[in-house]
Amino acid sequence: MSMFKDPFDPKALLSKRCSCGGAHAEADHGHVAAAAVPVGEEARWERVVDAAVLRAVFPVDAQRRLFLRTVGAATAMAAISSVLPLGTAREAFAQGGMPEKKDLKVGFIPITCATPIIMAHPMGFYAKHGLDVEVVKTAGWAVIRDKALAKEYDAAHMLSPMPLAISLGVGATATPWTIPAIENINGQAITLAMKHKDKRDPKDWKGFKFAVPFDYSMHNYLLRYYVAEHGLDPDKDISIRSVPPPEMVANLRADNIDGFLGPDPFNQRAVFDGVGFIHMLTKEMWDGHPCCAFAISKEFAGANPNTYKALLKSIIEATAYASKQENRLEIAKAIAPTNYLNQPETVLAQILTGTYADGLGNVKKDPNRIDFDPFPWNQFAIWMLTQMKRWGQLKADVDYGKVASEVFLATDTAGMMKEMGLTPPDPSKKTIVVMGKAFDPAKPAAYVDGFAIKRT
Repeated sequence: MSMFKDPFDPKALLSKRCSCGGAHAEADHGHVAAAAVPVGEEARWERVVDAAVLRAVFPVDAQRRLFLRTVGAATAMAAISSVLPLGTAREAFAQGGMPEKKDLKVGFIPITCATPIIMAHPMGFYAKHGLDVEVVKTAGWAVIRDKALAKEYDAAHMLSPMPLAISLGVGATATPWTIPAIENINGQAITLAMKHKDKRDPKDWKGFKFAVPFDYSMHNYLLRYYVAEHGLDPDKDISIRSVPPPEMVANLRADNIDGFLGPDPFNQRAVFDGVGFIHMLTKEMWDGHPCCAFAISKEFAGANPNTYKALLKSIIEATAYASKQENRLEIAKAIAPTNYLNQPETVLAQILTGTYADGLGNVKKDPNRIDFDPFPWNQFAIWMLTQMKRWGQLKADVDYGKVASEVFLATDTAGMMKEMGLTPPDPSKKTIVVMGKAFDPAKPAAYVDGFAIKRT
C-alpha cells in the first residue's frame, strides 16, 4: 500500500489518496496493495512516521518532490532530522505518542548503585527515547525522598525499601510509590577501620559504632541480620546510625565510627585512602540481593504514560548495557566526573570489573561484586517487609503479597522487556537464601516469628 511508500522517493505521491488513505486512485487499490513494501512490520511503520513528518514540512506534494530531486534523499533526511530527529519521532510512534513531559529531573545519590540512572545521561540512553533528563546529584536519602514527594524530582534513584515505606506511610506521609526497575544487585560491603583488622569475628564487635545509609535500606537490614546471626542484638550490643554515603569514609577516618555497611564506591574508597578494609561483600550473605531502584510515583506514571514508558525503556536499556562485563571500563569513565560520582576512575574500575584490593594486602577477583538486573521481583519486596516488621518499623499487620505487587511492578517490567525484545524471567521462580537459610515468600509471618532476636 502507498502509505508504506518511501516518502524520501521523489516519485512517491503522498497527498492524493483513495479511501484506504493511499496515494492512488480507488480503481488502482487492488494492484497497489499487492506491490512490494518494506520487509518487516517495524520498517513499514517507520515509513508511515517519515511520511507524516514530510507532509508536515511540505504540505504541497510537488514541493517535496522538487526538493528531493534537487538535494537527494540523504541530504533531505539529514536536514529534516536536524529540526525533528526522525529516530525520536519513530520511537514516540512506537510508544503510542510523544512524551507528555520531555524535560525531566531525576535525583540520584553519587554511588555505583545508581550506575544505570547516571550513565543513561552521558551515554545517550535518555536522549534516544526523546527525553531531556537532568540527573541531579543529591546529598542524602531523606533529601531524595522529600524532593520526590514535593515533586521537585520527576523520578528518583531510591533505596529499594524506600518506596515500600513511602507507600505504607512509614517515616513519611503515605503516598503511592512504585519500583518499575531495580538498579543493581550486590554491590555493598562491610568495611571496618584498619585498627580492627584483627577483629574479624562479629562476636568481638560489642560496642562498635556502625553507619548505614538510611533506616529503610538493605544496608540496615543486612547489617542487622548479619550481627543477629552471630548472637548480637543490633539495638543493644552495637549502635547503628544513618550517615549519607559520601560522608562515610570521612567519619571512618575521624574515628566517629568503627565501620559501615554501605554502598560502593565508598568501600573501595576507604581502601584507596588507607583508612579501612573490606571485611566482606554483602553478596557473601545473599548473592543476588537487590539494593537500589528506579522509583516513580503512581501519580506521575498515570498522568504521563508515554514519558513513563520512555524513562523505563531508557533505564532497562542502560541496565542491560551495564550488565555486560565488556562495557564496565567504558561506564567507569562515563560516571567518574565531578557532576556524577566524582571518584578516581581506577576506584570505579575496581568495583565494576570486580578485580580489587581488599585493604589487607590481597587482590581479589569477583566479577559479580556488583551486577545489574532490572527485574523487580515481588519476592524481594516481601523479604524487605519482613525485616521492617522484624525490627519494629511496621507496627500494624500488613498484606505482604498485596503491598509487594503494588509497589514492585514486575508485570510492567516484564511487558516492557518483551516489547524491547528482551526475555523477562518467570516471576514465580525466585530463590532467596540469606546466610544459608531459605526464605519462603508464601510464609512471611512465620519467617518473622522464627527469628530469636527481633522487636515484635
